[in-house]
Amino acid sequence: MLIVDSHCHVSPIWYEPVESLLHQMDANDITHAVLVQMQGQTDNSYQFECVRNYPGRFANIVIVDTDSHDAIAELERLAGEGAAGVRLRPTVRSPGDDPLAIWRAASRLGLTISCIGSDDEFASPEFAELLAALPDLRVVIEHLGSDVPVGAGPPARTRAAFGLARFPNVYMKIPGLGEICPRMMHPTSPFPFERPVPGLFKATVAAFGPNRLMWGSDFPPVSFREGYRNALLLPMQEFEDLAPEDRALIFGGVALSVFPIRS
Repeated sequence: MLIVDSHCHVSPIWYEPVESLLHQMDANDITHAVLVQMQGQTDNSYQFECVRNYPGRFANIVIVDTDSHDAIAELERLAGEGAAGVRLRPTVRSPGDDPLAIWRAASRLGLTISCIGSDDEFASPEFAELLAALPDLRVVIEHLGSDVPVGAGPPARTRAAFGLARFPNVYMKIPGLGEICPRMMHPTSPFPFERPVPGLFKATVAAFGPNRLMWGSDFPPVSFREGYRNALLLPMQEFEDLAPEDRALIFGGVALSVFPIRS
């Protein structure tokens, strides 16, 4: 099965350089990864360098300064260089006459939105109106629909985001379990968490279907949780009852179709 990691961060000044990610990918038979620019960083040059230096391995999700009047021109430039998507919060609005200008530009350029936000942001009527207004814009919700701290518990934080499955252009990223479950301080079994996540991943599949789900490790913050390998293997175990073709979609096929890898 071809595996694609849909959510990784790399940087020479924070987190880890791309070579550390490649080591983990190769050790775990992961063919491709999507590089997601970290919040607050609008210099995307390193991620483009990674794509150039390792052709056929990575897709690139960029960030632009959406408060700038040059944001659309910058997004056009980055799309021309090969960006696959742009990272936005649900609350982002453009200056000027059209508050949805940056979202419309992404749609026009064929870019996918990787969307990070809080439960309240995803639940807002304004975000639902945005999705309804741009039905051709693909939006991928990060982190199961919340940016709350690790261990806050999954049920409430995913309810609003699950409701967005009614929009056919909305996708969801499935994280490692360490992002949503408190760890056991002294694990005695291969499942190193204080409690399982009964029904959560099945509910995600029921809401979005396997053709709108994609797995993402959240490298390298995952290294402070259960570790990269477990962030892949434990979700795979949660989905072991699915048909092989559905598992192949969640762990590779969907991400590859939404964030194409350029050779």
